[in-house]
Amino acid sequence: MTKPFQLVAGHPVLDLINTLDWRFRETGPEELLNTYDDLLQFSEQSMLLTARQTQRLRKVSPSAADKTLQSTKDLREATSQILYAIMDARTPPIDAIKKLDQHIQKAQANRTLRWSQSRFELSWPNTEADAQLPLWLLAQSAADLLTAEIMQRLRSCDNRECRWLFLDTSKNHTRRWCDMKLCGNRMKARRFKAQHSA
Repeated sequence: MTKPFQLVAGHPVLDLINTLDWRFRETGPEELLNTYDDLLQFSEQSMLLTARQTQRLRKVSPSAADKTLQSTKDLREATSQILYAIMDARTPPIDAIKKLDQHIQKAQANRTLRWSQSRFELSWPNTEADAQLPLWLLAQSAADLLTAEIMQRLRSCDNRECRWLFLDTSKNHTRRWCDMKLCGNRMKARRFKAQHSA
């Protein structure tokens, strides 16, 4: 499988938010989730779906696929409003919290507790071919992230036009860029040019 998405955030929900690329650019953002198949590729690359599940979900109806894609973008934007508010030391918007909670509740409603290989697990056993499976997995991931201690390591890229979100798991917690090859090198080159043209 090709890997069209640059997953540099350290968490699938943060990588999902980053699928609206250049979110803060004056000329406007770039949408990376344009089709349901894009969502499936993203989910498989993020290891939320297996290749077998992806194949099954490619057979869902176009209307169900489109509805799920739009709902996933709705989840993404609600979560992004919450996380960027946290990054900017603001109180997250109540509407965004309510919207995210609705997605989480729907995901939970489709989970089942079952005994598997000597332990309990919560899963979606009867929904393998339901178009909304990637949406539910992402909603659950959002709930897990927001309530985890690792949220203390949430950062955004220092490139103000990018601001991709990521978890800073570096040794000294000093990571500044979404990726050194992307914004890190770009911003260093910009500073170098500014210094030498002055």
